[in-house]
Amino acid sequence: MSNLIINGLLQSRNPLLTFRRFRGKINIQRPRPPHYERARVLEVIKPYYKKPDFNAPCVDAERAKEMKSKLDNPYETIIAREARNWFEHSNLVAFVHVNSIKQEDMFKAQVALHRHNVSVKVYGKSIMRKAVADTRFEAILPLFEAKTAIIFSPEVQKIKQVLSVLKKTPQLVLMGGIVEGRLLSKNEFMAYATMPDITTVRAQFAAVLDSVGGKIVGDLQCHQSQLVNLLDAYAKTDSKPSEASPAVEKVDS
Repeated sequence: MSNLIINGLLQSRNPLLTFRRFRGKINIQRPRPPHYERARVLEVIKPYYKKPDFNAPCVDAERAKEMKSKLDNPYETIIAREARNWFEHSNLVAFVHVNSIKQEDMFKAQVALHRHNVSVKVYGKSIMRKAVADTRFEAILPLFEAKTAIIFSPEVQKIKQVLSVLKKTPQLVLMGGIVEGRLLSKNEFMAYATMPDITTVRAQFAAVLDSVGGKIVGDLQCHQSQLVNLLDAYAKTDSKPSEASPAVEKVDS
């Protein structure tokens, strides 16, 4: 019984049918014509390519690059308009060279600056060329030969906070800035941060003007005061002998 089960049921059998392909090799160069219905569909969906104009002059690489640069990208135009708006409405602008930095560290620096109402933007060279063309900011274009980040703030008083954040992030290197429409170098930018704010300077200037006015009034009244003091002293010296003369007369009598 066990032999019957092993030999009859568990024994593997060869398939009764074997499919074979009795075709020769496919000729790629001379394929067989497709079926009529398929041929119609292939003819309908066949792509149409415009024939090139062989009489047109050849375009060299420099001319092709120039033609490509003249093409106006609408998206770049919108971003360039946004960048120009940031420049025109920001009293404090700092240019920072971005070295190799982790995105996590860059995000921490952006968050630290955002807490002080300071924004960080990164634009490409082509966008900056469109943004500052024919403006007073055109001199900053050489700063965008490498990756450069721009820090914008509407308040000039945030310059100390900006330098403090950059000091904690050595991968961001300060190159210069624009303060109230004036382009400053790195040393001038840092020197400006050590100056007091405009309110303190105005108070000091008002105190200086007040002291100068008081000094002028004192100088103008100096001679008059001296003359009054001299006349007062002279009057007192004249009144002393007149008071002593009646006593002398009484003694004589």
